[in-house]
Amino acid sequence: MECIMVGNIVSLQWLQDQLGSNHVRIIDCRFNLADPTMGFNDYLDGHLPESIYFDLNKDMSSEISEHGGRHPLPNVEEFTEKLAAAGISSSTTVVAYDDQGGAFASRLWWLLKFVGHEKVFVLDEGYSAWINKGLPVTKEIPFFEKSVYVPNLQEQMIATLADVQDSIKTKQSQLIDSREEIRYRGIEEPIDKIAGHIPGATNFFWKEVLNGAKWKNKVELETHFSTIGKDKEVIVYCGSGVTACPNVLALNELNYRNVKLYPGSWSDWITYPENMIATDK
Repeated sequence: MECIMVGNIVSLQWLQDQLGSNHVRIIDCRFNLADPTMGFNDYLDGHLPESIYFDLNKDMSSEISEHGGRHPLPNVEEFTEKLAAAGISSSTTVVAYDDQGGAFASRLWWLLKFVGHEKVFVLDEGYSAWINKGLPVTKEIPFFEKSVYVPNLQEQMIATLADVQDSIKTKQSQLIDSREEIRYRGIEEPIDKIAGHIPGATNFFWKEVLNGAKWKNKVELETHFSTIGKDKEVIVYCGSGVTACPNVLALNELNYRNVKLYPGSWSDWITYPENMIATDK
C-alpha cells in the first residue's frame, strides 16, 4: 500500500522502504555547476536503485537568451514529455535527490509543483548519506513504460520581472535573496557580471535551512524565518532560480501560502539597465 506523506521531505529509511513500489519514481538530480558533465557521470558510476537522471541544464532549464537568467525555466511541453518518458503520471509519487544539500533536487521539486504535481518530495541528507548508511546502489539504468502527463500550471508560483519591480515601489512583497552574504552585499561576484542585490531584499543564504546535509526541523525553520511575515507575498530569488528553491521549499514547509520564485533571479535582473542595484559593502 502506498504511504501517505505530509510535507516535502522524506527520510532515507522511508525511501528504502519504497524501493520496488510502482507508485514511486526516484530522480537523481546531482549536478556540478563548474563541471556540467559530472552529475551524469556520477549517476553512471552508481545511483539509487530504480532512479533516473534529470540534468539541470538539459532537463530542468531551457536555452540561455538575452533575458531570463542563466537557468531559464524549461519549456513546459518538453519538460512534461520527459516526465512521461520516465513513466511519471500525475498520480506518481516522485522523490528527488542530489548530493549538494538539496539545491538541484529542490529545483525539480519546484518544477513539478509548478506543473501541478502534488506528490513530490526531496530526499533528506542526499546521496552521500545513503551510501554512508550502506544502503543499496546500482549502475543499472531502469526503463519505464511511457505514461501521459497533462500539466496543470500553477502560474501564481512565479514572480515576473514586473512583479519584482513593482514590489520595490509598493513594498507589498517581502524579497528574499538566497545567495551567500558576500554576493548579496556586492563584495564579491564570482559568477554574474554585476555585483549587488535587488533593493529591499533580505539575505537568507539557502544553506542555512540545513544542519550539515540534513534539513532543519520546523521549529528551527520557524526561528530562521521569524522576521518574514506570513501575511505578505514573499518573492524568493538567487543567482539563476536554482538555489532559491530550497528556501521556497522550506517556507512551504512552514505553511507560507503566498511564496513565489523569481525564476530569472539576479542573472536576469542585471540584464535590464533600468533596474536598480543595491550594495552593502
